[in-house]
Amino acid sequence: MGASGEGDTQGSSSGYIAAGVGFGVVGCFVLPALFLCALLGTLISAVLGHFFLPLVILCKIGILHCNAGGGGGGGVDDDKVAAAFSSDGRDELNEKAVPPAYLARIKNAGTECKQIGAIVIASQIQQESQFNEKLVGPDGAEGISQLPPDKFKEFGKDDDNNGKTSALDAADSIMAQGRYMCSLAREIDTLLANNAIAGDPLNLTLAAYDVGLDAVKQAKGIPESSEAQGYVVGVRSSFAVYSASVNLTDQPYPSLSALPTGGS
Repeated sequence: MGASGEGDTQGSSSGYIAAGVGFGVVGCFVLPALFLCALLGTLISAVLGHFFLPLVILCKIGILHCNAGGGGGGGVDDDKVAAAFSSDGRDELNEKAVPPAYLARIKNAGTECKQIGAIVIASQIQQESQFNEKLVGPDGAEGISQLPPDKFKEFGKDDDNNGKTSALDAADSIMAQGRYMCSLAREIDTLLANNAIAGDPLNLTLAAYDVGLDAVKQAKGIPESSEAQGYVVGVRSSFAVYSASVNLTDQPYPSLSALPTGGS
């Protein structure tokens, strides 16, 4: 998820937009439906832009090797992108980059403790589910934040006051994510203070969320597995997307409810 140079950003974005429009238009053979198909393509390309932009960022900061795209220009500040990637994720949230239905909960979850900011919460959600609140993972994790079932049972509450506590309720899932991340962050701080582990506190907390705190303890840091290493990089690659200081996304996030679902 990252970005390589100004040309990469422009070239990649053009490709994704074209793909999005293509998805919207394919299968539209009836003339009266062309306008609706074009509109759908525009909405899809806007959504894809949010999901794929972190890939462009990884190119930009040099973690991925990307071929130069055509075209130049653009106003992305490489230094700001790199700074966001390596930051503690506690900068101001770019609210336009977040689906409106989840904005308030993500901001609230980002105030659960001083270690974990809203940028981290939003970036994790993109990594975990791409904002799919009904996702059920192959490991049994449910919901927008994909907490392990035992951890959701521990940290989940009825945060939307609908009379039930469910990982498939976005509010319950996001707030449980914030509480769990803060719990992990406090344990990581203690382990670091006791020299039981070494590394960046946030990276260690992210790794613990993904592969478990015991794995971090055993490795005395971030495990060398591709899963743990990739998760940390993957989440961090979205920091620039959700950081107001970088402001890569200057258009409001399209409402996913505007996309046809096939339901009646």
